[in-house]
Amino acid sequence: MKRIVVLVIMMCAIAVCVFAQSYTVQSITGRAQQEKGGSRVDLKVGDTLNADSIIHTGVGASVVLKDGDKTLTVTAARSGKVSEVASSSAVRITGSVAKTDTGAVNRTTAQASTASARASEAAQGDDIAAE
Repeated sequence: MKRIVVLVIMMCAIAVCVFAQSYTVQSITGRAQQEKGGSRVDLKVGDTLNADSIIHTGVGASVVLKDGDKTLTVTAARSGKVSEVASSSAVRITGSVAKTDTGAVNRTTAQASTASARASEAAQGDDIAAE
């Protein structure tokens, strides 16, 4: 019985190794790096990465990876494992949107004092008090 369990475990381990995803770098635009041994190394066309390889793409950079018959693109300013950054959405929404009212064409606005206008009014008041 122990032999069968050990054999099944070994077969599963072999199957995982055989079917592990490996990616080949097809093209690079801009600066792209991978982490190796605790430091970052520039990626080169032809490098082979596995799903757990950590890569970083700079602003305006992209990396095209080939996995068998699939082609994946890692977009700009991404960091993480290849399996995560290649499968996640490339669309990022950031910032805020301010609503502008353009419907009122003939609206009059109240006159707002500016700091320079208030300062000149104060100076005129001092001149009057001095007389």
